[in-house]
Amino acid sequence: MVLSLTKNSSPLDYNNSKLSGSLPDKLFGTDGIRGKVGDLLTANLALEVGVAAASVWQEFKSPQGVVIIGQDSRNSSDMLSMAIASGLTSLGLEVWKVGLCPTPCVAYLTKTTDAIGGIMISASHNPPEDNGIKFFGSEGTKLDKLLTSAIEKTLRKNIDGGIQLKSSKCGKTLEQHHLVKNYSHFLKTSLPSDLDFRGMRIVLDLAWGAAVELAPSMFQAMGAEVISLHPQGDGDRINVNCGSTHLGKLQEAVQKYGANLGFAFDGDADRVMAVDAQGRIICGDYILYLWGKYLKECHLLPDNLLVSTVMANLGFELAWQKLGGKFIRTAVGDQYVQAAMWETGAMLGGEQSGHILCHHHHFSGDGIQTALQLTALVRQQGNCLVSLVNDSFTPYPQVLKNVKVENREKRLNWQDCIPLQNAIAKAEEAMGNEGRVLVRPSGTEPLIRVMIEAQNENLVNYWTDYLVKIVQQHFN
Repeated sequence: MVLSLTKNSSPLDYNNSKLSGSLPDKLFGTDGIRGKVGDLLTANLALEVGVAAASVWQEFKSPQGVVIIGQDSRNSSDMLSMAIASGLTSLGLEVWKVGLCPTPCVAYLTKTTDAIGGIMISASHNPPEDNGIKFFGSEGTKLDKLLTSAIEKTLRKNIDGGIQLKSSKCGKTLEQHHLVKNYSHFLKTSLPSDLDFRGMRIVLDLAWGAAVELAPSMFQAMGAEVISLHPQGDGDRINVNCGSTHLGKLQEAVQKYGANLGFAFDGDADRVMAVDAQGRIICGDYILYLWGKYLKECHLLPDNLLVSTVMANLGFELAWQKLGGKFIRTAVGDQYVQAAMWETGAMLGGEQSGHILCHHHHFSGDGIQTALQLTALVRQQGNCLVSLVNDSFTPYPQVLKNVKVENREKRLNWQDCIPLQNAIAKAEEAMGNEGRVLVRPSGTEPLIRVMIEAQNENLVNYWTDYLVKIVQQHFN
């Protein structure tokens, strides 16, 4: 590979100045690069990202090597996958395309093969018109900030004509969908060998996304009767009124079919939400509590420690502490949960949204594995998730509302809005020790999230509506 510091145009033959002018100040967000297809995410950008990523991996990892690429079912995923593969192979790297698969599958395969990195093409729970590029290091964890910063810096220099990346040797792109079987074998062997799900009826909402092939086959292999909702990959309908962020249809189906429980995945199946036989939503807080309690009883939870985020319900935290457990909160985002787990040695952590990390099995959030493990726990304790939830904790009333704020600068600098700060202070003073306020911008969508939690439901509703109106008045 040759890096020449010139003012010439990129070796890629199109107008890069237009691409440069359209880039935001910060390209990498909390979960890779994400945005609207045709706006931020284009074939040109994906190609250049592939070139930049190849040069960085070659510098920090190896001049030669394999990069694994998976994707969800969005119509744009093929285009982005091919474009980024072209960029990677243009500098001599080899690409293994595993096709439609969950994000944790890419993480697992990257860790268990000789790959120098992995890439998942997905926008997770976002609507069909969005997409994203997620990077993984050779350890199967999300690429560290040093390397993502290097990729972004290299990308910007390249498209501005500041450097020219060339190679006389091109790599190959190989179709390797059969590798997904290695991941499914890993999922099965992570369960107790003497356990099966025979006699259990389970509803799966597959969200027209990455879980459509794998999740039903895993539960069926364990002997469960499976009823699948939104069961094919459909790029026009992925996440639309279904999946982990729209649970109404799953709740109806669980009760209609008399199922033991149900699970809803997001578009790339790295998170999951559950529903019990009564149709109640079982969020990540409950999953962490029940799984954590089981691991604690088995003496498999160091320091009885759980890691969650500022979104975790206060009722969950207090109940866990009552069991003698320790509880750490981080900022919202699985990378912050992961960092705290590495730092403290915690083995279980996650988010209320259903992104669960268990270091006993995997270093990536894994919706299918979480669903299998929760089902196994229910099986071992009498087939009744309802009873387990009833015996767990009572959540404090909590309301989360999203306010659309298209202006990115205003959204990211929301703390500079004095009227909003005054309104937050007013709400906090009124609720005192009986409630809490959380306002934050989404890291993946053009939203400001307003969350109020308190013992008194009337206070929750009043102050949520109050703060939402303030955000609407001053940000739109």
